Amino acid sequence: MNIEEKIDFTLLRNRLHEECSSPLGEELVEQMAFETSPEQIRLLVGQTAEMKTILTDASLGFPRGEMYDLREEISRIRVEGMFLDEAELFSLSKTLDYAVALERFYQSLDEQRFPLIRDTFSSSHSSLAAIVQQINRIIDKYGQLADHASPALSEIRRSLRAAQASVGKVLDTILRKAQADGILDKDASPTMREGRLVLPVPPAYKHKLGGIVHDESATGKTIFIEPQQVVEANNRIRELEGEERRERARILIDMAAWLRPRTDEIMGSTILLAQTDFIRAKARLAIALKAIAPQIADKPLVDLKQARHPILFLNFEAQHKEVVPLTIRLQAPEQRILVISGPNAGGKSVCLKTVALLQYMLQSGLLVPCEESSTMGIFNRILIDIGDEQSLMDDLSTYSSHLRNMKEFIRLADQETLLLIDEFGSGTEPAIGGAIAEAVLKQLNKQEAFGVITTHYTNLKHFAESEEGIVNGAMLYDRGQMKPLFQLSIGQAGSSFAIEIARNIGLPEHIVKAAIDIVGEEHVDYDKQLQDIARDKRYWENKRQAIRLKEKKLEEKIAAYEEQMSGIKAKKKQLIEEAKQQASEILENSNATIERTIREIKEAKADKLRTQKARAKVEALKEEVKPATPKTFHDLKDLRTLAGSMTSASPSVAATIREHKRAFSRTLDLRGMRADEALETFIAYLDDAIMVSAGEVTILHGTGTGAVKQVVRDYLEQRNRQLRKRGAAEIKYRNGDPDRGGAGWTVIEC
Repeated sequence: MNIEEKIDFTLLRNRLHEECSSPLGEELVEQMAFETSPEQIRLLVGQTAEMKTILTDASLGFPRGEMYDLREEISRIRVEGMFLDEAELFSLSKTLDYAVALERFYQSLDEQRFPLIRDTFSSSHSSLAAIVQQINRIIDKYGQLADHASPALSEIRRSLRAAQASVGKVLDTILRKAQADGILDKDASPTMREGRLVLPVPPAYKHKLGGIVHDESATGKTIFIEPQQVVEANNRIRELEGEERRERARILIDMAAWLRPRTDEIMGSTILLAQTDFIRAKARLAIALKAIAPQIADKPLVDLKQARHPILFLNFEAQHKEVVPLTIRLQAPEQRILVISGPNAGGKSVCLKTVALLQYMLQSGLLVPCEESSTMGIFNRILIDIGDEQSLMDDLSTYSSHLRNMKEFIRLADQETLLLIDEFGSGTEPAIGGAIAEAVLKQLNKQEAFGVITTHYTNLKHFAESEEGIVNGAMLYDRGQMKPLFQLSIGQAGSSFAIEIARNIGLPEHIVKAAIDIVGEEHVDYDKQLQDIARDKRYWENKRQAIRLKEKKLEEKIAAYEEQMSGIKAKKKQLIEEAKQQASEILENSNATIERTIREIKEAKADKLRTQKARAKVEALKEEVKPATPKTFHDLKDLRTLAGSMTSASPSVAATIREHKRAFSRTLDLRGMRADEALETFIAYLDDAIMVSAGEVTILHGTGTGAVKQVVRDYLEQRNRQLRKRGAAEIKYRNGDPDRGGAGWTVIEC
């Protein structure tokens, strides 16, 4: 079994075959190979990415058409005297017509947006359109040789149709008379035998009809007679058919002679068609996988974000399920090799195969299903050890086969090698198997190889923790529901959850305890610590995510308020300008009125009546101007009020905490919960209590089996150990008051 079969790349290659429209593209699918040149990989991936954009942008209008593999036929007409028949010419015409449409389409693309596609298909076969036109001159839209292919053919076919019509008329006359005389059945009709029109006659009446017998039915109940009256006309039809065949051959031979000097150009168009079919198939696969072109680094590294296993993705999508995405990073020098541990059926092998398959896809020129922020480097080789490699031919056990692989890995591994080893060290006695695996891993790390390794061996987890360049990874497990989460957490070793799984499936408790005694409490404690670390890390990750969401909402609200304040400021400025303009106009009008009034008073000289009228105008003006100014500036007042209210409404962390404190309850009831569920609830409650400075809180857990109380007290002790290490004050706690439940309560001072 080769590497492509082991990592399921053959399934993707088969899918690409299905996406192709012709054998031209399928041949390139078969030729697709693992590349190691960064420039070539960037070209192949870039072409596919651009084609994906073309296919998904309906406004570009990728041309539709038919393509046929006619390379054998084109090679044939290079020999003098050989020609293509009508069907072959028809297929050639449609194929070349599609090639012309593709050329025009590629040349119309924006060179800045599609530089690689433009460059790939920049060569122009300028005479292809002329070839299509020449073929269509003699072949009609149904793929038949057209009457106008030559004057001679046109005349022959005209004569042939006339002769056939004449024979048809004569036969109809004979047929009706024979039916009237009872010689032929009412439903009898002319038919063709040996290229001649004949009538079906019962043997008893053959002499009455007269003519030449050409055939009889299998039962002998019908003979086929060519009446004497149409023999000459049928002879003429046969002659015309012979002339038509000879003219047809001449026309096709002439066409082949015209095409012969252009066969190289026709063959060249097949390259365009094959590449189009191949790149389009890759793009179609990318669309189905929701795959993208990651950043490609010149050096070896793996930095995959939200990566999905392609085959799982396609299978799950058909079932309306989602694949749990994988985020993984391998980079020199600190994190070149990842050792993944965790429970069986927890997703370790899927993680390994995802890395292997996506790296192989990239270096074969395919897009990969991951986030666009991902970065992938280039490796000179990928070495893989997956599955049962037992060889009956070589008389090798599975473990011997694995060791032979390790020998090759040590010989070949270097700084540009990606190693993928599943269940490292398994297949033999655990102690020696683990020791050999550790020694091999140490040597591979010394050779600075990259890799993903899965294992259950505790010694490899310890080794990865202490060895520079190697890091642990854990497949997470839900202890509450006893099921895998298929999530990878890098930076810690994973627990096998063997004890918990054994208990969950109902293995007798005395058997479980006997196993614990055999393996030793120290080993079980280490496994439990791994579980606790995984649980705490998952809790804090969820907590951080919740905080990030709150911060994001806060930022969005602040941004919205700032945008509204900006609008208010702009409106305020506009209103002030309008008010200034209005006030200026009022002032100008007032000045003009006052000046006119003064002039009138002067002109009136001591005329009391006119002076009083002038003063009345000024008083009226005062009343008009008086309310104008406050009216003008009254929106401004509202704006200041609105701005103040919005500023005071801006949320703050302190306000959030105050609100949280008001809603906080100083009593937590954990009764009826499972231990794991109660612990997670308690941890979240304790954090909230500390955040709001709640003071004294009470935890109601009851007595019962004591499991819930124990996990609460264990966690408080664990928290206090951490506080003591940092020199911080410990969390004080005690049993509840005797008159309020005593040991069924835990009172905590926050």
